[in-house]
Amino acid sequence: MKVRIVTIGVYGFDEQSFFEALLDAKVDTFCDIRLRRGMRGSTYAFVNSTYLQKRLGESGILYLHLKELAPSQDIREKQQQEDKKLGIAKRTRKELSQAFIQAYEQECLTNFDSDDFIKRTGPDAKVVGLFCVEREPEACHRSLVAQKLARDLNIGVEHIKPQAKELLSQN
Repeated sequence: MKVRIVTIGVYGFDEQSFFEALLDAKVDTFCDIRLRRGMRGSTYAFVNSTYLQKRLGESGILYLHLKELAPSQDIREKQQQEDKKLGIAKRTRKELSQAFIQAYEQECLTNFDSDDFIKRTGPDAKVVGLFCVEREPEACHRSLVAQKLARDLNIGVEHIKPQAKELLSQN
């Protein structure tokens, strides 16, 4: 049986809808690919590392922190420069810049082994979730990891996004 890959960000979700989305997708292994595992403010405090791990554990979901898949500060600065040039706020970004993509692929994905990644998720992993913060998968490095896994392992990827009703409650 092949592993299924899903991706999820936090922007646009509230706590209840975030965890419901994970359970609805049947995620059993949660891969946090953020460098920093904390969020400022109370709106998204539910994805701060300690609380997040506790809630996932209560739901029977294995938590893994894969820091090596997080973009370095240099790579992040490439995206910040492009966002600034275009006048785009991080939370409204729809896609990654080519400079970010090239740097991320070179620094993080050149030596990334998809088979090893699947082994690291464990023998019981059936649905693996890749997590970072951006709402739009194309605006986040998790989509680049997911594309590589899909290509290397010949598997599909599902991107979990908040529903319209959840977006309205965030405004």
